[in-house]
Amino acid sequence: MNQLQLWIDPVKRDGPEAMAVDEWLLEVAQVPVLRVYGWLGDWGSIGYFGELAEAMAAFPSVDWVRRWTGGGTVDHRADWTYTVVVPADDRLAVTRGAESYRWIHGALAAALREEGIEARLSMGADETGASLCFENPVNHDLVGSCGEKLAGAGQRRTRSGLLHQGSVAAECGAEISVLRAGRLSSRLSKQWEPHDFLPPEDLIARKIAERYSHPSWMGRR
Repeated sequence: MNQLQLWIDPVKRDGPEAMAVDEWLLEVAQVPVLRVYGWLGDWGSIGYFGELAEAMAAFPSVDWVRRWTGGGTVDHRADWTYTVVVPADDRLAVTRGAESYRWIHGALAAALREEGIEARLSMGADETGASLCFENPVNHDLVGSCGEKLAGAGQRRTRSGLLHQGSVAAECGAEISVLRAGRLSSRLSKQWEPHDFLPPEDLIARKIAERYSHPSWMGRR
């Protein structure tokens, strides 16, 4: 990337609001954006094709939201959550899914290694077939020295561009989170700068009501 905006979202949000903000960001971003954020409460997310009943059985004390992207079931109570939004006119938005996934995770692996966390791209040999995201390292996920999964993500492409929603199984405090976000930004783009966004409350509320908290959306699989 030639430029990037880093948004360290200061507002912790519940699951439906967090997903609605990501969708809105994809619609309005003029340059690629890295959003790093936290969760309000105990939340997990399931991929677009995920089974809600299976997720609830695995983690009965967690509230659930369905993502607009693919991928497996993620418990967000102890992770580092980020989103990369790439507008449609950027080259990365039109590359093949496997390539954009590999490229973003390659940048993330380099950032984690700077932090002292051993991370490498999985070549698919570690795959288990499990629906729980961190029990199934698929091709180009990040794994540690013993093959344990460190990071996974889901992607979606629309006319607006690429939405990449990722999770890292390496929880950290606020100070380290800021440093990690900066390292990842430097690996993703030649130039980057901090940026603040103000999601419009009315539009976010409508997205929540029409999609992310609607029973038909949560129960669609």
